[in-house]
Amino acid sequence: MKIKEIIHYLEQLAPLHLQESYDNSGLLIGSPDSEIKRALITLDVTYDVMDEAVRSGAGLIIAHHPLIFKGLKHLNGGNMVEDLVIKAVKNDIAVYAAHTNLDNVAAGVNGRLAKQLGLTETKVLLPSGKLFKLVVFVPESHTGVVRDALLNAGAGHIGRYSHCSFGVPGEGSFKALEGTHPFVGEQGKIHFEKEVRLESIVPEMLVEEVLQAVFAAHPYEEVAYDIYPVERTGTDAGAGMVGELPVALPSGEFLRMVKKKLGAKQLRHGMMVKQEIKKVAICGGSGSFLMERAFKAGADALVTADLKYHDFFLYPNRMLLVDAGHYETEQFTKDLLFDLLTKKFPNFALQISNINTNPVSFL
Repeated sequence: MKIKEIIHYLEQLAPLHLQESYDNSGLLIGSPDSEIKRALITLDVTYDVMDEAVRSGAGLIIAHHPLIFKGLKHLNGGNMVEDLVIKAVKNDIAVYAAHTNLDNVAAGVNGRLAKQLGLTETKVLLPSGKLFKLVVFVPESHTGVVRDALLNAGAGHIGRYSHCSFGVPGEGSFKALEGTHPFVGEQGKIHFEKEVRLESIVPEMLVEEVLQAVFAAHPYEEVAYDIYPVERTGTDAGAGMVGELPVALPSGEFLRMVKKKLGAKQLRHGMMVKQEIKKVAICGGSGSFLMERAFKAGADALVTADLKYHDFFLYPNRMLLVDAGHYETEQFTKDLLFDLLTKKFPNFALQISNINTNPVSFL
């Protein structure tokens, strides 16, 4: 199988435009055209994981956390990232990361965490950024070319569907003035042309990129287009989730349940709340930025990781803050990726790494 077949599927599920601005998801090492026979799935890329990939003959490592997070100015070895990049290249092993883009889809990291904790009636806690509707007017002869350009540039994602667009036929008019080179019609004369009003959804961060793709594919010198802000409702893209337990639990019992379901050696938590825990907000990995959002959503508890000391002072007796650990809240991502890829490619050799990559130990 070619690596690009796996990438195409993963990025249909978790488009790269959903990753945060600081992130570095995608194919980090290797060529998408490389043929591979086996892939290894892991949370992190470590020395032990790379050795495991070499031993197993994996041509691709699929990780949640990017191996290369910041720019590399040299490759001399001497630190873990440089060592692993060199070893991956020497052994012809590609490395792909699905990080915050997988966090930011409902069926991704938080969806699997919610399932592990038994939450129902789940929805995204903090929907993704702004959406815009791009409308462009295209001559009928070039509708397919322009549509392909804008959709391949990242427009047209609605929930779990990609390449969504709509076209309405009509008639456009224009007069080419002095100094122009019209694609159709003549200079100085009014021209009427059968055109299509082509429209699609574009996320804010991709507007400029999609426009450039449209301009490159469109035959007209001057492209007529409009951009409208869209009110986002019912989205399944964004950070964190909130849902409900089947049965309300007292704080202590809730904490014991979380610890057991996540296999955590210990939990850090804030002041117990008086009410029973029924509505629960979650965020796999670092989720302190969602505390206020969770509180406003009426959550009785927030389960996440990497909370700071002063965070635990913020909602006394009102919302139970639970720091269950970064690894502990994201560990099920390996199973998520395995299940998704096995369902799509049942005859391809996929392996979940046997290495526990949690860098935190407890005495």
